[in-house]
Amino acid sequence: MEDLKEKKQEIRNQVEEKLNSLSKKEISEKCAQIEEQLFAFANFREAEVTLLYINQPHEVDSQNILKYCNDSTKNIVLPLFTSKNNGAQLYKINNIDSDLKPGANNILEPNPDRCKRITIDDVDIAIIPGIAFDEKGGRLGSGSGRYDRIIPKLPATARKVACALEDQMTQQVPMESHDKYVDIIITDKRIIYKI
Repeated sequence: MEDLKEKKQEIRNQVEEKLNSLSKKEISEKCAQIEEQLFAFANFREAEVTLLYINQPHEVDSQNILKYCNDSTKNIVLPLFTSKNNGAQLYKINNIDSDLKPGANNILEPNPDRCKRITIDDVDIAIIPGIAFDEKGGRLGSGSGRYDRIIPKLPATARKVACALEDQMTQQVPMESHDKYVDIIITDKRIIYKI
């Protein structure tokens, strides 16, 4: 068990090192390629209710994706993580400029006073963050397990899509029983369907 935790941290460190070696311009260009593919992706275009995320360091920047959804007719849903049972509540965001407030580590989160709570059953597509991924849909997050608890609750029909720089792809993510896979990974170079 400890070996697995060490291996996961080693992969996180390797990916973070790769990402830190890229210039802001390189990262921005790669993110633009990911966004272009995501916005043209049929499942994304057809989805009415989209679960998104506010990125943390070493995750694909979600600001342009949020803005795109906000400017189109898509319903944006963001999780508000709670310490109670390590849970999450989903909120519909009507305006990304006024419906978010700083939360833990100064990361923006839904303001429950301004947003309507929705059920996870309403989600059509979920854009899932992560630090490292493999071609089988293995995902390595920050280690909090928050998205590993959300993924199994999503409707069976909701696609679980990750956005990742090709630099975040690794040979194999060590998966434990509580770790959850994504269905599709969109990188700056390709779209990977879980095999």
